[in-house]
Amino acid sequence: MAAPTPDVHDELFELRLERWLPDLDAGLAGAYEPEQCEALRTAVVRVLRRAHAARRPVLRQHDQRRLLRPDWFQREDVLGYAAYTERFAGDLDGVRRRIGYLEELGVTYLHLLPLLEPRPGDNDGGYAVADYRRVRADLGTNDDLARLADTLHEHGISLCVDLVLNHVAYEHEWARRARAGEERYRRYFRVFPDRKEPDAYEQTLPEVFPDFAPGNFTWDDDLDGWVWTTFNSWQWDVDWSNPDVFVEYLEIVCHLANLGVDVLRLDAIAFLWKRLGTTCQNEPEVHALTQALRAALRVVAPAVALKAEAIVGPRDLVPYLGTGRHHGKVSDLAYHNSLMVQVWSMLASRDVRLTVHALRQFPPVPSTTAWITYVRCHDDIGWAVDDGDAAAVGLSGYAHRAFLADYYTGGFPGSFGRGLTFQHNPETGDRRTSGTAASLLGVDAALEQPEGPDRLRALDGAVARLLLAHAVVIGFGGVPVIWSGDELGLRDDPVWFDEPGHGGDNRWAHRPRIPWEPNALGEHAADRHDPTSVAGRVFGGLAALARARAGLPQLHAAVPSEALDPVHDGVLAIVRRHPVGSLLALYNVTEHAADVPGWLLHAHGLAAARDHVAGRDVDVAAHEVLTLPPYAACWLTAR
Repeated sequence: MAAPTPDVHDELFELRLERWLPDLDAGLAGAYEPEQCEALRTAVVRVLRRAHAARRPVLRQHDQRRLLRPDWFQREDVLGYAAYTERFAGDLDGVRRRIGYLEELGVTYLHLLPLLEPRPGDNDGGYAVADYRRVRADLGTNDDLARLADTLHEHGISLCVDLVLNHVAYEHEWARRARAGEERYRRYFRVFPDRKEPDAYEQTLPEVFPDFAPGNFTWDDDLDGWVWTTFNSWQWDVDWSNPDVFVEYLEIVCHLANLGVDVLRLDAIAFLWKRLGTTCQNEPEVHALTQALRAALRVVAPAVALKAEAIVGPRDLVPYLGTGRHHGKVSDLAYHNSLMVQVWSMLASRDVRLTVHALRQFPPVPSTTAWITYVRCHDDIGWAVDDGDAAAVGLSGYAHRAFLADYYTGGFPGSFGRGLTFQHNPETGDRRTSGTAASLLGVDAALEQPEGPDRLRALDGAVARLLLAHAVVIGFGGVPVIWSGDELGLRDDPVWFDEPGHGGDNRWAHRPRIPWEPNALGEHAADRHDPTSVAGRVFGGLAALARARAGLPQLHAAVPSEALDPVHDGVLAIVRRHPVGSLLALYNVTEHAADVPGWLLHAHGLAAARDHVAGRDVDVAAHEVLTLPPYAACWLTAR
């Protein structure tokens, strides 16, 4: 009797398991004691076998396609879009119906913000998760999410969703069972009988939300103890030093991967490991745990990538993409928060010198990873200007952060910003800022003026700044992500505080609903087809940038961006060197024309160049100048 034919998928699973076990073991050993690791590895492999058996055929085929193109998220034709499902299209089926809109813009990567079941009422915008295994009822079902993922894949669009790693909602099953007295689940959290240890930790812990959630610990009568709550009293930090917690989250990761999710945004990842005497952020065990999660995921769902939501300083950020023994073995993607802050800094100061210095402080990242670049996101803007970077260009970090906070809330004379202050901490002087890109970059300020030539000129300036800011992040490489509404130039929602649970959190001002029908401000998504409107100019400009980017191999994420010495204080110059030739990106961050010396183009072999932003040829002799119009961007390659 012939031996049964082995299942090819089972063979592939075993080969991947063999390939990734060393990385898995090394990651686990970096966080747990040797006597814990053997049992933990056995539990992990058991989870992976179950997940592999449950993976749908269409996703197994998806895995194979991605394995043949491992740089799928690094490619120059990638453009991201981030949105709350309900504010973009109502529910998951609504998103499916709006795929054509995303394709108009050139989107190939869609990040839908928290869509798993949160606690009722105030839930930190969905980041207080009550059930990781169920989609929010108002958005649809797990089947709806799988159907959306499959349809997006058919259209060449990857799906990213959030996975909150640091904490669960007070109402989550683990927290409920801990309060009910189950010792197993009490050990999922950090609980203290008195204030002795919490007070010791507080000596070095920052406050994330000092206005409405001061301190990092909350008393719970049912636990008869103080539970660790970094973000809010109803968001309980889980204890990752407990190996059972790792297994629980691995099962959740596999569950989401098997629904068809392509990218898991690891929310609050910096906070996972607690160590007395530190800020309890960016501890080495965080990277070991991420390596173990990534290795396990590569076995069961190699089509899935990990994205680190680590909004930390430059020196702490690069390790999330992998340094030292973790090089290229942790998250595949990470947010370039510093670039985002520097874009706003340049536009307010009309000066690029701080940006050039700050960008040069980043060490090279693994060539298999990519930055997420962005102008705005769902969160506030924290003015993370490093004191050392500021001092290096003759600035006070404290004063510059204060200037930016003033400028973008309209408090600085002549400012075009009309944002809102978020979470002012009087002790540190920290002030963060809320607002859509349009409101921060001058659309509101322009509309304050009477109708006439001055208003039109001000609107022209606002649109030009909005497109320039996006050109910088789209031309930087990596995965540029547009925040929902910014593609239409939407302004701050004037009634953001009217929705239940939003009144104390002005970040909802920059989370407007896409106006498929005209909204209270008269904004309408259909205006994107009117080239004379703000929406039409912004949408059309961003779509044109996406098309230009898609034809430039120099914008593949494996190619590093190099910030050049400024030839003009108001012009940022970035070069990206590629075997087919260099790309020189020039950005005039001022409202005045700026001259760039011709020798700069000649130095990069661009005497006869093509400007892919303007769609024109450029010829400049070494002794001549290239004049950039106000707020102009150009991407130059040799003709």
